[in-house]
Amino acid sequence: MKKILAVTLARGGSKKIKNKNIVLINNKPLIYYTIKEAKKSKYIDDYIISTDSKKIAKISEKCGAEVPFIRPKYLSKDKSKSVDALIHALKFMENLKGYKYDFVIE
Repeated sequence: MKKILAVTLARGGSKKIKNKNIVLINNKPLIYYTIKEAKKSKYIDDYIISTDSKKIAKISEKCGAEVPFIRPKYLSKDKSKSVDALIHALKFMENLKGYKYDFVIE
C-alpha cells in the first residue's frame, strides 16, 4: 500500500489579494473549498496545510484540516520556492508519523 501525503501551501503574504486564502466566498473562507475536496479522497493518507500564518492555521483547523506546524518565514518569502516548502512539510511529517511517504501531492 502506497503512502500519500497531500499538502496545501497557504502563504499569508499574498501580493495580489491580501489574505486570499481566508477571503470569504459564499460565507466560507476560500481555503475551506480546498480542504473539503481534499478530505473526500480515499487515496490520501495524510492531508495538511503548510502556512506561515497563525490566522490561516486557525481557520484551516476549524475547516477540518490538520496544521501540524507553522511554516518558517524563510520558506514563505516572495521568492521562496514551493518545492522547498513541500520538502519541509514532507520531512516534518515523516518525522512526526515515523514512516516514509511514496508520493507527495500539492
